Amino acid sequence: MAGTLQIANIGLEKLVTNVVANTNIRYLVLCGNEVEGHLAGDALIALMKNGVNEKRIIIGTKAPTAYLFNIQLRVINRFVRQITLVNLLDGTDPEMVKKAVKSCYQEESTEFRGLKLYDPGTYPKPPIRIKITRKIKKPESIEEWEIDEEFHKKLEDYGEQKIR
Repeated sequence: MAGTLQIANIGLEKLVTNVVANTNIRYLVLCGNEVEGHLAGDALIALMKNGVNEKRIIIGTKAPTAYLFNIQLRVINRFVRQITLVNLLDGTDPEMVKKAVKSCYQEESTEFRGLKLYDPGTYPKPPIRIKITRKIKKPESIEEWEIDEEFHKKLEDYGEQKIR
């Protein structure tokens, strides 16, 4: 499966929800050029390395819209546990991408850029199928200080109702 990631918030939310719905997806190969201004690749790297804070803002990224308000913390945490990120950001060499992908499905552990890659099999927990809640209409206008526990509780409750 291949696709583009152009926006750090909604783009990542869609990526996260699709990945946790399929326990066979265990690796993400991040490649290509960074989307200027959005820094979605930087946000993905920071998400995998640092996670999110209690307000669902990705820790340690330069991306200006690095918030995952429309999905539950349990879904975000599952994504981080399920996936190993193979970072080839700003790499566009097709042969390098092929080598990275091939390394991810080998039965024997394969060294690739400091990672030991192999097919670990499906993730041992059941898939999580959830719709993006889209409860927040204008996330760009929400300041960090405006997001309190009550806000997140409402979002959690709403999201739980949307699970298929």
